[in-house]
Amino acid sequence: MSGGEHGLAAFAALWEVPASPPRWVIWHPDADTMVFDRELNLPVHVDDASLDEVLRRMREAGVPESEEYPGRACG
Repeated sequence: MSGGEHGLAAFAALWEVPASPPRWVIWHPDADTMVFDRELNLPVHVDDASLDEVLRRMREAGVPESEEYPGRACG
C-alpha cells in the first residue's frame, strides 16, 4: 500500500472523533508507538510510510494516548 494520500484513505476511520470509550487509542509500549484496536484487542498494522501521518491525524482528532496496556486481558 502506498504511503500517499490514497493509501491513507484506508486508515481514515482511525482519526474520526473518538466514541466513548474510544475504539482506537495510541499506545506507547516501551519506546514504540502504535495504534491499538480496543474492540479486536490487538495492535492495528499501519505501514511505516503512513504511521507518522496517521498518528498526527489521530492526535488532531483527540484520540487518547497511553503508556498503559489499553486492551483487555487475553484468555
